[in-house]
Amino acid sequence: MSLSRAPRRRSNRTRRAMSAGAVVIAGALALSACGGDGSTSSGSSGAKFVTGKSGISTVAKGERQDAPKLDGKTLEGKKLDVDDFKGKVVVMNVWGSWCTPCRAEAPHFAKVAKETEDKGVAFVGINTRDDSTGPALKFEEEWGVEYPSLHDPIGKLLLRFPKGSLNPQLIPSTIVIDREGKLAARSLGAVNAEKLHQMIDPLIAEK
Repeated sequence: MSLSRAPRRRSNRTRRAMSAGAVVIAGALALSACGGDGSTSSGSSGAKFVTGKSGISTVAKGERQDAPKLDGKTLEGKKLDVDDFKGKVVVMNVWGSWCTPCRAEAPHFAKVAKETEDKGVAFVGINTRDDSTGPALKFEEEWGVEYPSLHDPIGKLLLRFPKGSLNPQLIPSTIVIDREGKLAARSLGAVNAEKLHQMIDPLIAEK
């Protein structure tokens, strides 16, 4: 007498893992795929930031939120933790090698990173939606980008930013973290050297 087999049920752990993966991918895909004009709107959840005519959003020093934990492997496969830069102004650029506005702004990032290195500023990229690192590394070589980028192909790091805060909402986005590790400024869309200095210089001058 043969017994029919009941269909195998997935374990709770497997179902949770599948669900978590779907959430990460859905959240990452919610980001606009290549923002153009850098326009923005006021955040929800009571975030107290002001957006100027330039499109730069800023938060007063006493009202800033802690930046999320941002760590992982770089495009070169090395470990990197943004917490290690505490005490410096950190410029985070979210980019992809496939993104046309990212290509337009890359020379400006390379230039300003060198100009501000001796002023206590560190640049770090978050490379997203590049499944492999090859195209991203070629992008950096082409545009002279020498600072490291975390490889975040499905947007896990992007989802760590608090909802309603100065979080990345377009690709590219630029977020500046102050010396105390707090979210201080943001621009959505491609930026040039002048706009980068508008974001960075007031934080360099802070005491």
